[in-house]
Amino acid sequence: MATMRQVAARAGVSAKTVSRVVNNDPHVLPETRTRVTEALRELRYVPNALARTFRAGGAPVLGVAVPDIADPFFALVAKAVEDVAAAHDTSVVVSSLGYDPERERGALESLLRRPLSGLVVAPTSPDQGHLARWTARMPVVFVDRPPRGLEADTITGDDHGGARMATAHLIGHGHRHIAFVGDSPQVPTTADRLAGHRAALAEAGLVARDELVAFRDSDDAAPGRLVQRLARSSPPPTAVLSADARTTMALVPELAGTSWAVVAFGDFPMADMLSPALTVVDQDPAALGRLAAERVVERLGAPEGSALRRTVLPVRLVERQSCRAEAHAAGLFPFSAPELDTSVSRVEPPGGAASRRCPDASA
Repeated sequence: MATMRQVAARAGVSAKTVSRVVNNDPHVLPETRTRVTEALRELRYVPNALARTFRAGGAPVLGVAVPDIADPFFALVAKAVEDVAAAHDTSVVVSSLGYDPERERGALESLLRRPLSGLVVAPTSPDQGHLARWTARMPVVFVDRPPRGLEADTITGDDHGGARMATAHLIGHGHRHIAFVGDSPQVPTTADRLAGHRAALAEAGLVARDELVAFRDSDDAAPGRLVQRLARSSPPPTAVLSADARTTMALVPELAGTSWAVVAFGDFPMADMLSPALTVVDQDPAALGRLAAERVVERLGAPEGSALRRTVLPVRLVERQSCRAEAHAAGLFPFSAPELDTSVSRVEPPGGAASRRCPDASA
């Protein structure tokens, strides 16, 4: 394990300067910071707090870093990690990275300055290569989104297959002009879901229309403007696939009064209580978090163990009512008490007796 003095010798600076770079001291000259950062990477240096934990066998602490702990999806991921950690007498430190990719590295470096034994992370930036010096010394497992610029254990849902299934479901009910709305094409999950959506269109012999694809990081980011732009398409969509729960919750009020059928990727609390209730692709975030934490525990027990693995969990379509062509009769507006429909709060897997079929687009 490299020492701070070895890093200093490689970079041609003092150990104190290396310490300043590791602790993000803003008073280090840019060219000096670059030399030290390169030396840190080459020598795979790990800060002393973590090194002491590994040498002394200190009490294990598992870090969890997700975009937003207030997001219901990531809250369930974190809760599942905590449950597994508790069963192994391991403490958990949770951190929110935010949705700005520029914040990820600083937030992770701050978290990793703690004496962690392992890390579960749902990344937001386009490059996680800076974590290479950490993955060499501790188990780091990526959840929901795969890393880029780095090889690591990964637990994800079937984003491509889920979007393909959702779009095929809408096509099966007669829809031929289906919009796709997502967060950002730079997010791997969104990109995979768009690819799955387009694959289903191609399989049905339909043309993928670029004007029916919209992202919330665009110039028309406001949900109302996105819906208005899509509605002006010729011909306009009769259905929409929303690529993530945050996008869905932003779109729902704007879709009130439209006749568009809706399928949402990602379930969320009260989705089944909207009027009409939302048909969703369920990712099972608790399973993602549980398997990620179990992978960390496995790695801690066998640090020289098996090769890195990527696990893709299946998703399922939870069929409710929002893909009805006549959905505008009730209006996609949350908690409208007179029309509140609780009859579909219990939904069996697709094909089950309690499953409600969505009518054709011409119904």
